Amino acid sequence: MRQVILDTETTGLNPATGDRIIEIGCVEMVGRRLTDRTFHHYINPERDIDAGAFAVHGLSREFLSDKPIFANVIEELIEFVDGAEIVIHNAPFDLGFLDNEFALLKRPPFRGLASKITDTLLDARQMFPGKRNSLDALCDRFAISNKHRTLHGALLDAQLLAEVYLSMTRGQEDLTIDLVDYTVNTDSSGHTKPLPSNLKLLKASAEDCGIHEKILAEITKASKKDSVWSAENQVAS
Repeated sequence: MRQVILDTETTGLNPATGDRIIEIGCVEMVGRRLTDRTFHHYINPERDIDAGAFAVHGLSREFLSDKPIFANVIEELIEFVDGAEIVIHNAPFDLGFLDNEFALLKRPPFRGLASKITDTLLDARQMFPGKRNSLDALCDRFAISNKHRTLHGALLDAQLLAEVYLSMTRGQEDLTIDLVDYTVNTDSSGHTKPLPSNLKLLKASAEDCGIHEKILAEITKASKKDSVWSAENQVAS
C-alpha cells in the first residue's frame, strides 16, 4: 500500500479569488513505513501574498520570485502522487487549490490521480468530537514533538502529519508492531532458530509457593470467586 502525505502553503484562503499555491510538500509511505522519497517545491505564484497568510508561513513574494512556476513542477508532482492514497489534513482546502492549479493548465482535476483521499481532520473530529483537532493539537495529543515548528512549512507539516496519521490509525492490538524485529530469532534462510538445549529449570521454593497461595486466597476473598490462577481452575482448563 503506497500513501502520499501532502501539504500546501498558499497566498491566501480562496483560489476562486486568485489565490495560488506557493509551496508543496509530500512524503511517501509504503506499508505504513516512511520511505526516503519526498517531493518539495517552493512555487512562484506571480502575485502578492496576503498579510494573514504571510504571518502563517513567512514566505514572501521576494523569496519566491526566482522559484519555478506551477507549470514547471506539475509533471514531477503527477509522477510522485499518481495512483497513491493521498492523506491530507483538511483535504478540501488543499484539493481546492490543487484542482485550481491543474484547471489553469487545462489538466484534469488533481484529485483524479489518487486511488483514495483520506482527510485526517475529518477522521480526528470523529475520534475526538468537541476537541481541538489542528495539526498542532494532534501532535500534542499523540506526544509528537513539533517544537522545531515556529512557522508552517509544507514539507515539515507533511512529515508531522505522517506521524499523526500513524498514531491515529494504529490499533490497540498493534501498538508495538513497528518496534518488533521479527528476524531476531530466524536464521539466514528465514527459518526459526531452535531453542537452546541447555536451559536451566528453576523451581519455586516451598516458601515462594506458600506466598503465591496466600496472594491467591486474598484475591479470592476480595473478588468473592476463585481466581483464574487457582488450582481448581487450572485443573478445569
